[in-house]
Amino acid sequence: MKRSGILAMAAALIVAAGMLLGLQIGSAVSGSQAHEALQKLEEAYLLINRHYVDEVDSGRIAEEAIRGMLKELDPHSVYIDAERMRRVNEDFDASFEGIGISYELVEGPDGQDTLAVLNPLPGGPSEQAGLRSGDRIVAVDGTPAIGFTHEDVQRTLRGPRGTRVTVTVLRPGYQNELTFTIVRDEIPLFTRDAAYMLDDRTGYIKLNRFARTTYQEFVEGLQQLRRQGMERLILDLRGNAGGYMDMAIRLSDEFLTEGQVIVTARGRLAENNLESRARSGDLFEQQPVIVLVDENSASASEIVAGALQDHDRALIVGRRTFGKGLVQKQFTLADGSAVRVTISRYYTPSGRLIQTPYHHGDREAYYEAKAEQRRHEAHLSTEEIIEQIPDSLRYRTDHGRIVGGGGGILPDVVVPRDSVSALMQTILGRNLEDGFVREWFDHHGEALRHTYPDLEAFRAGFEVGDAMLEAFVRYLQAHDVAIVEAPLQAEQEAARAAGTLFTADAFAQDRALIANVLQARLAVRLFGHSAQYPILHRMDPVVQEAMRRWGDAGSLAALYADRR
Repeated sequence: MKRSGILAMAAALIVAAGMLLGLQIGSAVSGSQAHEALQKLEEAYLLINRHYVDEVDSGRIAEEAIRGMLKELDPHSVYIDAERMRRVNEDFDASFEGIGISYELVEGPDGQDTLAVLNPLPGGPSEQAGLRSGDRIVAVDGTPAIGFTHEDVQRTLRGPRGTRVTVTVLRPGYQNELTFTIVRDEIPLFTRDAAYMLDDRTGYIKLNRFARTTYQEFVEGLQQLRRQGMERLILDLRGNAGGYMDMAIRLSDEFLTEGQVIVTARGRLAENNLESRARSGDLFEQQPVIVLVDENSASASEIVAGALQDHDRALIVGRRTFGKGLVQKQFTLADGSAVRVTISRYYTPSGRLIQTPYHHGDREAYYEAKAEQRRHEAHLSTEEIIEQIPDSLRYRTDHGRIVGGGGGILPDVVVPRDSVSALMQTILGRNLEDGFVREWFDHHGEALRHTYPDLEAFRAGFEVGDAMLEAFVRYLQAHDVAIVEAPLQAEQEAARAAGTLFTADAFAQDRALIANVLQARLAVRLFGHSAQYPILHRMDPVVQEAMRRWGDAGSLAALYADRR
């Protein structure tokens, strides 16, 4: 049977099930044409169900049919199966119930994975029970955990709040196994990766998504930094793919004057139209602000960046954002799966449509066009990009600055993607720095804990010296990445081309970056995920460019204050 026939049959099955479940599809899709289409699908399903040569897995086919129907609409109307929907809900509810660890699966000499604790959540049930970074969990409730998959970890360690689980642990430096009984609890999934002072005046907050708790996390971080003397803020939305629109609106509101438009949404139905305006009582309405964005900043992140740019409230630094300006409404199906259907498009205060252009039913071309745009703009400045934008896609901010349309938010200051050497691509692509730091921490973790009681002491006092770098070179050699003296022999050129051999000069050129990355990875194991950012930012070209742009951001803040 052809795929189109299967899709038609499954579509009819969905429709029929919807009618039986009282979803009142007819009230949502009116008119004789729609009725005839539904009737046609049902007729096709009944014929196929009666005559098809083999039995059909109706559940699987139904899911494929839903995906097929949504694929004909736009790139962001999607179907989410029940299992994935459970994980999505946890992510955006910003909590789940379990033991509270971040972990990694480490391949052992026998090829089987061992469950290793990367970090226990500070104050969480595992930390309270005594687990710490570097511990290997070898059994859960007496059942061996060697060879666990990620699914096994979720199944055995997550569970209802108040229930107990016993884990058996091998700890580096200890001869005997250790046993811990952990009482499961509600575990927060934080959306704020970091909030710290870059210097005595500059605060930094990084958000990884917009979930149920994001606004409160942001406010708490902002207040914490203000108590430390913050006079200006870098808000990092790089890699933030979005989430709840209302969280983006509430966050934007804290920077804007009462009555200013934050975002406008327009749909086919009047009930899906929206205009959100700032309210009174803002936390950070006058101080200079810089927002960092990149090609993975999308949706809710673009609402924030677009509103602050259009009102001249913040300087936007980085790379053009993703360009997702379609608003989806989620409809939950009977089995716990869901469809997200686009109901409107949203626009920045100046009228820019954030959505990148697309053709219905051609998602592949949509993403290819995005990739081509990134390649084209890779080494162009903001001014050069705007020169290539037609007049119809040029917009003006409140103070008359030209900003570019055409999909996504074009930064005021474009920082090209940092070119990464072939050596660093090999190291990072194969996670060799993580593997090395894991082994180093197994041998030196105890001494590091005693020497550096907090992150500030570690940042100020720890140095990746020659001995550690030489050990890293040996680790690379043991993992089929050779570092040799130049000049290379003819037979070595093929290995260099394959990314398994590099010169000592190449290593020396990347030495500072390698040392920075190794220290950041150690900081994660000592002090948690957020500890890496103050170290990585020392060599982050976007953060460094932002720090050079406070004159521009200050001028915008002064202009904004004059208009109030």
